[in-house]
Amino acid sequence: MPLFFRKRKPSEEARKRLEYQMCLAKEAGADDILDISKCELSEIPFGAFATCKVLQKKVLIVHTNHLTSLLPKSCSLLSLATIKVLDLHNNQLTTLPEDIGQLAALQVLNVERNQLTYLPRSIGNLIQLQTLNVKDNKLKELPDTVGELRSLRTLDISENEIQRLPQMLAHVRTLETLSLDASSMIHPPPEVCGAGTTAIQQFLCKESGLDYYPPSQYLLPVLEQDGAENPRDNPDGPTDRLSREEVEWQNRFSDYEKRKEQKMLEKLEFERRLDLGQREHAQLLQQSSCQKDEILQTVKEEQSRLEQGLNERQRYLDAERQRLQEQLKQTEQNIANRIQKLLQENQRQKKSAEILKSLENERIRMEQLMSITQEETENLRQREIASAMQQMLTESCKNRLIQMAYESQRQSLVQQACSSMAEMDERFQQVLSWQQMDQNKAISQILQESAMQKAAFEALQVQKDLMHRQIRNQEMVSEQRWALSSLLQQLLKEKKQREEELREILTELEAKSETKRENYWLIQYQRLLNQKPLSLKLQEEGMERQLVALLVELSAEHYLPIFAHHRISLDMLSHMSPGDLAKSRLLLSPSHGLFCLELTQMGVSEAGLQHEILRRVQELLAVARIQPELKPPKGEVLEALESPTLPQEPPEPVRPSAPPAELEPQASECVVCLEREAQMVFLTCGHVCCCQQCCQPLRTCPLCRQEIAQSLRIYHSS
Repeated sequence: MPLFFRKRKPSEEARKRLEYQMCLAKEAGADDILDISKCELSEIPFGAFATCKVLQKKVLIVHTNHLTSLLPKSCSLLSLATIKVLDLHNNQLTTLPEDIGQLAALQVLNVERNQLTYLPRSIGNLIQLQTLNVKDNKLKELPDTVGELRSLRTLDISENEIQRLPQMLAHVRTLETLSLDASSMIHPPPEVCGAGTTAIQQFLCKESGLDYYPPSQYLLPVLEQDGAENPRDNPDGPTDRLSREEVEWQNRFSDYEKRKEQKMLEKLEFERRLDLGQREHAQLLQQSSCQKDEILQTVKEEQSRLEQGLNERQRYLDAERQRLQEQLKQTEQNIANRIQKLLQENQRQKKSAEILKSLENERIRMEQLMSITQEETENLRQREIASAMQQMLTESCKNRLIQMAYESQRQSLVQQACSSMAEMDERFQQVLSWQQMDQNKAISQILQESAMQKAAFEALQVQKDLMHRQIRNQEMVSEQRWALSSLLQQLLKEKKQREEELREILTELEAKSETKRENYWLIQYQRLLNQKPLSLKLQEEGMERQLVALLVELSAEHYLPIFAHHRISLDMLSHMSPGDLAKSRLLLSPSHGLFCLELTQMGVSEAGLQHEILRRVQELLAVARIQPELKPPKGEVLEALESPTLPQEPPEPVRPSAPPAELEPQASECVVCLEREAQMVFLTCGHVCCCQQCCQPLRTCPLCRQEIAQSLRIYHSS
C-alpha cells in the first residue's frame, strides 16, 4: 500500500456518527469510553483530545478510519495522560509519536493492520503496558527498549518482516503470550519459536545469562497495581469496607441501567428522525429524477434533430468535395497533356540540334577542301551557327520557364483547393466540438442539485439559440464558398484562353523559325558576297592602280583582298619568285571589330598565272622607268574596276537571323591557370581557351575534349 494518502472527505453518515459519539461522550454520567471508530477520519479531531483531557476518559477507540498520524497539529499527548486503552487498529498509520512514552497510564495498545515501519524507543517508558499488538505491519525489528516493559503480558508481532528478537526481551518476566511467524525467524531459530513463548523466553534468558522463572511469579504485583493507589490502612475494618463497596456498586449499577434506558429512548428518537429525513430525501430524489428524465428526453430530441441536420450538411459537403476532386483530376490531366506536348517539342529541338551537329561536321569536311575565302566563310558560318544555337537555347529556356509557370500555377490551384477543404473540415470539426462541449455542459448541469435545474434548462435554451446562430453562419460560409468556386471556374477558363493564345504564338514562331532555317545559309552567303569589311575596302583603295588593272586583266580580281591585305606593291612583286607567291603565311586580320585568324597563301597555285603576273609586273616597271608620267595616281583604277561590277540598284540588305556580333572584343582568361589571357586557338574545334604556357602539355581541348590537330598563336593588332 502507498505510504501517503489523500485526505478523504467523510460521508454524511460518518459525520453524523462522529457528532453523535462526541455528544454522547460529553453528557453527564457518561462512561469512560470515547468511541469514534468507523467515522472515516483522516486525523483525530481536536475536540476528542479536549474531551479526553477534561472528562478524564480511560478508553479511546479510533479503529477502522483513515488515520495517517496519531497527533494532529497543535495537539499534545499529555491530553491523553489518563488513557489506559488505545485502539488504533485498521488505519493507515506509518509512524507513532516519538514521545508516546508520555502515556504513563496506558495498559493496552492495539495498532494492528497499519503501515508502521518502526516503533519509537520511548515505548519502553510505558511501564504499565500489558498488551501490545503490532500485527500486520511493516516492522523489520523491535527496539531494545521493549525489554523495559515490566508489565507486558501479551505481545503480537506476527505478519511483519521481523527475523530477530532483541536480547533485552529476556528481561520481560511477565510475558505470557508471544505471537510471531516462526518460519521466518533467524534468532531465535524457527524450531525454538515454534515451541512456544516459554521456549523462546528460556532461550533468550540462556543467551543473556539469566535464570528463567515462569510469569506467574511476577503477575501478582501487576494485577494489584491498580489498587495500589487506595490507602492500605482502613479504620472501619474489612467488613464495613466490603459492605460500603457493595452498596456503591449497586448504586452504580442502578444508575447505569437508568442511563442505558435513557440512551435507548434517545437512540429510538434519533432513528425515527433519521428515518423521516431519509424518506423526505427519497421523495426529493424521486422528484429530481423525474425532472431529469424529462429534461434528458427534450435534450435527446433536440440532439437527434441537430444530428439529422448535420448529417444532411455532411452529405452535401461530401458531394461538393467529390465534385471538386473530379475537377482537380481533370485539370491535372490537362496539365499532364500539355507537359507531354512540351516534352515532344524538346525532342524536336534535340533533333534540330542533331541536324546542326551534322551540318557542323559537313562544315569541317568542307573546310579541308575549300580555299582561303571559303575558310573565312566557314569561320563566319561557325559564328552564325553558334549564335543560332544560342538562340535555340534561349527558346528552350523560354519553353522551360513556361513549363515551370504551368507547374507553379497548377500547384497553387491544388494548394488553394486543399486549403479550402482543410478549412471546411476544420470548421466542421469545430462545430462538432462545440456541440460536444455544449452536451457535456448540459449533462453536468443536469446532474447538479435540484435548485440549479431551472438555470440549467435556461442555459440549454441559450445553447440551442447559439447552435441555430452557428447553423446560419454555416449557411453564409457555404454561400461564400460557392462564390469562390465560381471565381475559380472563371480563372480556369481564362487560363485555358491564355494557353490557346500561347499555343497559336508558338505555332507561328515555329513556322517562322522553319522558314528562316531554310533560307538561313543562303542569306548569310549572299550577305558575305554583298558586303566587304571596311578595313579591306580601305586597303584596296590604297593599292597601286597598275597592279589592280593587271589583276583584272588576268581575271585574278578575286586575289585583290589578299594583295591589299598584305600591302603588296609592284616593287615587292619585282623581287618575288613564283615560289614566294605560293608560300604559306599566318595572318591576323581585323574584320568588323573582330580578329579573324587566317591561313593564307601569297598567290595562287596555278603556275602559269604566277609567271604571267611576275612578267607583266616587270613590263610595267620597265615602262614606268622609261615614261614616269604614265604612272597613274592610286585609287583611279580601283574606282574604274568597282564601277562596272556594282549593280545599278543596291540590293536590299538581308538581316541575318544570328544575333549581331559584339562591337568590342572581350579578353578571356586561360581556363587552366585562370591568370593569363587566352592566346592559343585549337584546331579543328576552334576554341580559344588557353595561354601559350599552359597549352604545351595539352593533347585534347579542355572545353570539348577533342584531339588538338594544331595550335595557333593569336596576335592582337593595336
